[in-house]
Amino acid sequence: MKEAVVILRKGEGRTIKGGGMWIFDNEIEKITGDFSNGDIVAIHDFDGYPLGKGFINLNSKIRVRLMTRDINCQIDNDFLRQRVKEAWEYRKKVVDTESCRIIFGEADFLPGLVIDKFSDILVVESLALGIDRMKEEILLILKELLKEDGISIKGIYERSDAKVRLNEGMERVKGFIGEEFDTNVMIEENGIKFLVDVKEGQKTGFFLDQKYNRLAVQKLCRNARVLDCFTHTGSFALNAAAAGAREVIGVDASQAGINQAERNAILNHMEDKVCFWCRDVFELLPELEEKKEKFDVVILDPPAFTKSRNSVKNAVKGYREINLRAMKLIKNGGFLATCSCSHFMTYELFTETIHQAARNVHKRLRQVEFRTQAPDHPILWSADESYYLKFYIFQVVEER
Repeated sequence: MKEAVVILRKGEGRTIKGGGMWIFDNEIEKITGDFSNGDIVAIHDFDGYPLGKGFINLNSKIRVRLMTRDINCQIDNDFLRQRVKEAWEYRKKVVDTESCRIIFGEADFLPGLVIDKFSDILVVESLALGIDRMKEEILLILKELLKEDGISIKGIYERSDAKVRLNEGMERVKGFIGEEFDTNVMIEENGIKFLVDVKEGQKTGFFLDQKYNRLAVQKLCRNARVLDCFTHTGSFALNAAAAGAREVIGVDASQAGINQAERNAILNHMEDKVCFWCRDVFELLPELEEKKEKFDVVILDPPAFTKSRNSVKNAVKGYREINLRAMKLIKNGGFLATCSCSHFMTYELFTETIHQAARNVHKRLRQVEFRTQAPDHPILWSADESYYLKFYIFQVVEER
C-alpha cells in the first residue's frame, strides 16, 4: 500500500528544516492517502519537496516524528538494526557501558524510545505510538548486538508508565517483556555499588545522566561536611562519602528513596559516614539556617520543577529559593553543586536565577565548572528537547 503524504503549510516546518525531528499539528496543510495512527508517512513541503519519513499520530500535538530524511528509505529491520548498532557503537566509545543509556530517543534518531542498560537488565520506555509498534523488534536487535560483544541480557522490564503517553492516546503500562526476574538490580558506577529498583524506582530506576557530574563533585568532598538535597537513592551522597567526606547528610521527601539509599550505604560499608533524612528540602533548609548549621559542600539535584512552558514562572521561584537557602548554609569558600533537569528551564534562565539568588544573599560565586548530561544522553543540535540537564559547580564566597 502506498504511504500517505503529509503536506506542510507554506512557511511552516521550521523545526524539521532546521535539523529537528518533530512536526506539530498546526504546521500541516493536508494529508493525502489512507493511514492509521502510528503508520509511517511521507513528509512533503508545501511545494512538493520531499522532507523525509516519520510516523504519524492524530492524537498528539506532535503530529509526525521524523525517522529519516531519505524519502526513498524503507523503515524495515535493516534500517532499525543500523540505527541501534550506531547507538551502541557510540556508547562503547564515550561511556562506561556496564550501566548506560543505549537509546536516547530523538538524539539516536529513534524518536520516543528510551532504553537503559543496568548490568545485564534492559529497561525500556516508549513514549510514542509509532515507535511503540517497533519496540520489541528493536529490543531483539539490541540483544543480538550485545550478544556479539559477549553481553548476555537476562531480562527486560518496561517502564512506559509516564503521563505523556496519554497525550498519544496510549495507556500507561509497566511490566516484564519476556521472562520475569528480580527487579532489584545491582550496578556499579564510579566504583560504588547501587541497587536499582527498575520496577518501582523513578523513571527507569536510576538517573544515569548524572554519572560524571557525581564524579566531578568527588574532588570537593575530601574531609568535607556535605549536604546532599533531593538525594533520591543516595547517589551523590555516596560519591561524596567515597571521596573521603567526614560527614554526609542525604535528604529526600520519598521514604522509599531513603530506604533504598540506606541499603546502598550498607552495600558500600558507608553507613557510618552517611545518614539519610526523609524531609521536605524546602522546609529543612530554613531550619538548618536557623540552627546556624554550616557545610563545606551543598548539592542540589532537584526533580524537574517544570514540565511545561506554562509553569516556568513558579519553577524559577523554586530554584531561586533552594539555591538562596543553600548558599546561606555554605561556609565561606565552600562549594555549591546545583542543577536543573528541566528542558524548559533554559541555560540562560537557570543561570540568571542562580545569579539572582546569590545577589539576594550577598554572596559571590566563582564558577568551577559548567556541565551537562553524561554523553550517553547526547545533545542533538537543533533538537532542543535533547538538551535538558544544566549542572554548575561554584565556590561560594562572602562579598567583601
